[in-house]
Amino acid sequence: MLQIIPPLALTALTLQLTTTYEQRYQCYTKAVANGERIIRAATFSLTIASIIRSYKRKSIELFFRNVVCCANKLTEEEEKLAWNEQHAQGADTLTKTITSMQGFYVKAAQIVASRPDSIPQEYADALSVFTDDNDPLPVEVIKGVIERELLDQRGEQFDDVFEEFDEAPLGSASIAQVHRAVLSKKYGHREVAVKVQRPSIEEKLMGDIANLKQVAKVFRGADLPVDYYAVFTELGEQLQDEFDFETEAASMERMHNILTTDENGAHRESPIVTPRSVPALVSKRVLVMDFLKGVPLSRASDMMKSKGIAPDGVEAKLFARKLLKSLTTAFGWSILESGFFHADAHPGNIFVLDDGRIGLIDFGQVKQVDRDYRETVAKVILALDERKSDDNDDDLHRIGNSTEGLDIELKDDAPAHGHAAIAMWLFDGSVETFPDGYDENEMSPNSPVKAMKEFPSDLVLLARSTVLVKGLATRFGVRWSLSQEWAPIARRVLKSNSGHIVEGSSQGTKLLRLKSWGKQKATKIVNYLPGPIKKRVLSA
Repeated sequence: MLQIIPPLALTALTLQLTTTYEQRYQCYTKAVANGERIIRAATFSLTIASIIRSYKRKSIELFFRNVVCCANKLTEEEEKLAWNEQHAQGADTLTKTITSMQGFYVKAAQIVASRPDSIPQEYADALSVFTDDNDPLPVEVIKGVIERELLDQRGEQFDDVFEEFDEAPLGSASIAQVHRAVLSKKYGHREVAVKVQRPSIEEKLMGDIANLKQVAKVFRGADLPVDYYAVFTELGEQLQDEFDFETEAASMERMHNILTTDENGAHRESPIVTPRSVPALVSKRVLVMDFLKGVPLSRASDMMKSKGIAPDGVEAKLFARKLLKSLTTAFGWSILESGFFHADAHPGNIFVLDDGRIGLIDFGQVKQVDRDYRETVAKVILALDERKSDDNDDDLHRIGNSTEGLDIELKDDAPAHGHAAIAMWLFDGSVETFPDGYDENEMSPNSPVKAMKEFPSDLVLLARSTVLVKGLATRFGVRWSLSQEWAPIARRVLKSNSGHIVEGSSQGTKLLRLKSWGKQKATKIVNYLPGPIKKRVLSA
């Protein structure tokens, strides 16, 4: 009898007889998720392959016109226009695919778009639409998540907490959607932003990042300006925390304390505005926080145009310097003083506030580096700041020796001053001539980035902060040196730490390794604590 039953039917019958309804439902949803992941991976991979083939066809076409059929040879300007058209077609194809797929592909687009100096302008312009407002969910779905994740366990109704709740979202990103609201009198009767996690998004995004890593790994040896495999690997590790809004609330509080309190415990004025959570209204998937009135930097150019401010005018340059100064100081304090910094800054979560100040939101991705690492960064900064010129051999050796401490390994055929060139690329946008023929343009085969064997994991997210500032400076036409701006902070940090373990001593090295090991173990233990206790520990 069993021999005439088709294998699939036999499997279904076995499952029906040996499992519960809940177990069968879990198997079904897992199979659907795996199938969706395979389809998404195939769709994205085919799109990338199609774009690459179109570039190869364009190269062959131009080769025949310029070399074989010399009568139809293009001028330099005509060839440039041909490639611009090719870039526009490729960018349009990629944008349409990402728009249809959403998920972590949007986050990847944000990362690439934040580096307009490392990709063709057509791609930068096309991908910039993904900085905010992507595929908003209906407000009924959002309210359902709030009730289920925050209010039901408290025995409260929606109107008990919110007096107003805007139906149109302020922003809709790959992981969460944000709405403006006004709290009830019971909770202070104030304007807030409510961040709500998309239902069932975690598994989808982790599948997306696995797909992106596979694609990036294939092209790792290609002539790309950024090692996107290293970037996506580090982001995949960091992404786990981004699904826990209790951890994000603790990170927001910690960042506020870093920016408003100096190393001696005295109050100081923060260079940027960061929101703080409403502690009573935080859960793993819902976060209520201060509302920052303003527009994201991704829309700032439209705002300036509406006010009649010319992009290359004096007012625009003054704004650019204020923006760069605010971000540079905030990043310098957090990276060099504490080693704890925002790891996902892009034009969609940097705000120009109505009162002229600069705001920074979205602390789902943060990074902690140990004291030894940030002291190494401080030494690189001072070596850059104290150099006599960009080609002084002694200065280049000092910069290079300091930069080696960031675990950067060069390719075997890299010129001698590769480490120094990488440091200049990372921390000094004012450099005009790089050593050993290195080129500032990351699209160039002589880019310092291409001298590295691979991007060290600790450097990936730190570099996102520094190259963001560099990219903004390039966009506004301002020469900007992080090393000059960070030098006073670096001197202060090294001076305050001079009484601690001496770098290079055998005992000191062992103790630093022991401290690093202990910190990793402690972090794992904290992640297993209940939400309220974890929030207190992380904000301490």
